[in-house]
Amino acid sequence: MCERHGCILIFLAFAAAFVNSCSAASAPDFIHPCNNTEPACLIKATQDAIPEFTKGLPQIGVPSLDPFIIDELPIQLPGIKVTFIDGKVTGLRKCEVLNVEAHLEKNVFVLEVRCNITIKGKYTAVGRLLLFSINGEGDAKIKIVNSIIKMNIKTKYFKDAEGRDHFGIKSYRYAFDYGERIHYTISNLFKGNPEISNTVLRFLNENWRVVTEEFGQPVVDYAMNVTIETAHKFFDAVPYDELLYVPLPKY
Repeated sequence: MCERHGCILIFLAFAAAFVNSCSAASAPDFIHPCNNTEPACLIKATQDAIPEFTKGLPQIGVPSLDPFIIDELPIQLPGIKVTFIDGKVTGLRKCEVLNVEAHLEKNVFVLEVRCNITIKGKYTAVGRLLLFSINGEGDAKIKIVNSIIKMNIKTKYFKDAEGRDHFGIKSYRYAFDYGERIHYTISNLFKGNPEISNTVLRFLNENWRVVTEEFGQPVVDYAMNVTIETAHKFFDAVPYDELLYVPLPKY
């Protein structure tokens, strides 16, 4: 859940950080364009953009990302169905950009970020998680400490109907590390039996990495797909010459 919006934030903030003078009249003050692809400039430009970017950029269709509201998110996992309701995600504005690389001639972007994220909301869960049968409904809070996301994106270029060049995304791969710690605060995991609920919750926190690796992969895969779909829309809307000072490679 949280990973989804964290990746959307970073990928779009990276793109927004390079808006050039062609759109300077409407570009927010926090956008600091780069005129090269040196990692030091790309990292700083992206990091500078994040705190304000997360408030939302309605002029390019980007909603507020900190907080980000999740009205309802059903997740069908092996053996268990979880639905997250009325959720709020916070912490994205403090994400740390570790690396950004733009290899234009090779059509490759590389991004690496570290984030501390908190998710609060309501949940329902029915099924089996590892050793435990789950039949729960209540409040949930998940704190993720120092998660790291690395994305390697294969890009392409294309022309729109007006003949203007655009970025495109050909394919991608990613690596995700759940970080130093994930802490769960979840009420009523087993309806009507607080003793069993507390036992299950204690198990989740004591074995957080095993638990997260058990059910986290489908969620992260879903998040990556949504991130790329969102990036497609962004690049379809914004021409290349409004994103980079650097000349377009031949294609």
